[in-house]
Amino acid sequence: HRAADAWADRAGGTSGALWGTILRSLGTALGDRDAPAAPRVAEGVTEASAAVRRLGGAEVGDKTMVDVLVPFADALTAATAEGVPLTEAWDRAADAAADAAAATARLLPRKGRARPHAEKSLGTPDAGAHSLALITRAVHGALLNHH
Repeated sequence: HRAADAWADRAGGTSGALWGTILRSLGTALGDRDAPAAPRVAEGVTEASAAVRRLGGAEVGDKTMVDVLVPFADALTAATAEGVPLTEAWDRAADAAADAAAATARLLPRKGRARPHAEKSLGTPDAGAHSLALITRAVHGALLNHH
């Protein structure tokens, strides 16, 4: 929760609020007493996805970070439901995130900062979606180093 507050305060703008929401959702799901179990991590990511959609009003197809967050959460939930260990489940979900981020190049923005430049953005992935995919891959690297 401290990381969520710091990110939201220092980053400012919509992006700071959204990342603060993501971190707060994860912090609430994980708590600070037990090691993070894969199903709880997936639950936190799913709640983060729902919270971002509530806060920002964007849905899949709007060419925003939501286009990555939803398939990432879905893939993580599916893998952990199969009993896949967290590191491998996160890897699968990060692959889904990268694919989803690349696919935003085919979308026209309906929300967010890119909306006024809709036609010009065709063929270019959404920056927020791409950043989120990169972050999910970086977290996977941290998980590998931790285990």
